[in-house]
Amino acid sequence: MRFGELKQPVLTRRHLIARAGAAAAAAAMPAWAQGYSLHAMKGGAPVRAGFDAVSGAVIDLAVGHGPRRVQGRRGHAVAVNGSVPGPLVRLKEGQNVRLNVTNHLAEDTSIHWHGLLVPFHMDGVPGISFPGIAPGETFSYEFPVKQSGTYWYHSHSGLQEQQGHYGPLVIDPASDEPAQYERDYILLLSEFTPLHPHRIMDRLRKGEGYFNYQQTAWADDYPLSAEDRRMWAEMRMPATDIADVTGSTYTYLANGRGPKEGLEFAFNPGERIRLRVINGSAMTFFNLRIPGLAMTVIAADGQNVAPVEVDEFQIGTAETYDVIIRPTAEAYTIIAESMDRSGMALATLASRPGARAAIPPPRKPPLLTMADMGMDHGPGAHSMEGMTMRDTLLLQPDVKVGPGIDMVSMNPVDRLGDPGLGLRDVAHRVLNYRMLAAREPNADTREPSRLLELHLTGNMERYMWSFDGEMYSAVTDKPIRFAHHERVRVKLVNNTMMAHPIHLHGMFFTLVNGESPARQPRKSVVIVQPGASAQFDLTADAPGDWAFHCHLLYHMHGGMMQTVTVMGP
Repeated sequence: MRFGELKQPVLTRRHLIARAGAAAAAAAMPAWAQGYSLHAMKGGAPVRAGFDAVSGAVIDLAVGHGPRRVQGRRGHAVAVNGSVPGPLVRLKEGQNVRLNVTNHLAEDTSIHWHGLLVPFHMDGVPGISFPGIAPGETFSYEFPVKQSGTYWYHSHSGLQEQQGHYGPLVIDPASDEPAQYERDYILLLSEFTPLHPHRIMDRLRKGEGYFNYQQTAWADDYPLSAEDRRMWAEMRMPATDIADVTGSTYTYLANGRGPKEGLEFAFNPGERIRLRVINGSAMTFFNLRIPGLAMTVIAADGQNVAPVEVDEFQIGTAETYDVIIRPTAEAYTIIAESMDRSGMALATLASRPGARAAIPPPRKPPLLTMADMGMDHGPGAHSMEGMTMRDTLLLQPDVKVGPGIDMVSMNPVDRLGDPGLGLRDVAHRVLNYRMLAAREPNADTREPSRLLELHLTGNMERYMWSFDGEMYSAVTDKPIRFAHHERVRVKLVNNTMMAHPIHLHGMFFTLVNGESPARQPRKSVVIVQPGASAQFDLTADAPGDWAFHCHLLYHMHGGMMQTVTVMGP
């Protein structure tokens, strides 16, 4: 089949019934949604930046495509209801909702409700929990809303998420909010590239450093000694290998707008503002700060935490943080700098239209350290003598050793107190996971009955990614199994030089960060630092099959994904 050609399925009674349902759903759509869908099928109406809001017991969403322009750069988008990001879906804790999703693409699509506690067949992951939404068909997601907080949704089909198929989701609590504020804003961070995502994947497979324009060279000014440079040369690795896809192709976005496109959030001086920060990017960790303005973190991944005041935080792909700010000056600049510092997304807090604050220049790119290779043996350790990057004897016996592993961490210590690359030496206050504590006590504080150790593995040169040395395509019949209501401690060991945001669908876990079991923070995404380990406790209370994967899109596509099966009661 040629690219863009519409697949012609064999018509059966089931298909006819499904199509009749799709036609009925389309007829029930508002006129603007029907108009968008028809344009999308004929080649695509121009895609808008920013998002509208939808709410209620029944919500209609149309997935289509069209041309897109960001700061003069043209590209092609997959959009929901004609915009990137898609519309804000606003729900209420305790309600029931039906979301009718109609596919106007020439390929299958899906929507995953990231962080929501839903029945597994409503989770929206093709191949695990449902078959996907075929071209021209409508799928109705129906579930009770069991929680509140800040979340988001995105495609789990192919690489559509990179093309714009994502949007914000906010659930208002059934009772009073613990935080007090006068304004409520969403800041959804993402990227735009004119390249088709399959071209990006192809280039990464041919040369994983293709997009890294910050390589070391004889004339660079990186603070590396001759000994440092010899060490990195011996390992055939650059100390600047921070991000796979960078600002060389990405324009970083705030609510779908580039840094020159003037996104503003209005305020009156002295007001308290709730800023819901969502990292809806495909591949980017952002370091977020508002120069001159402190932020009080009140929620992580939609779950309330004890308030903690910081000046900056790193937000990994797919994470969300809610912060309270209280601006008093005329204007402030919100800076979301990519972790490798190859670009930034910008927005302005403005007390009047057009007010602006200074934009500081980008900071110097960070460098990987011995610790990021799992080779930090204590203060002052700085030698390659006796070290090897591929001592497979350090791995568990059930880790599959082969071409999919090109590095083994020698000393993978817990680094939940690490604020992240580029933020370890700044003078101001920076968030780390050890600073988080659950605001409401956790329901299950049992001692875990067993320890499950999983290794994050990869071969960067071949761009192969996996759990325990096995790519997802090779392990679909070997899920990670939990008994219903089993309490398990999971240890993730990162044997690669890259940070991985690991996401579990369908359930929250609690980070083993030094807090008591009752106060360990609940999350659905955890960043595992390079060459390090991280642990969380999980109560397997959601029967069914669930995705478990790295949320860096091309890592997931490259094999770092598994199925978690929770056996029924």
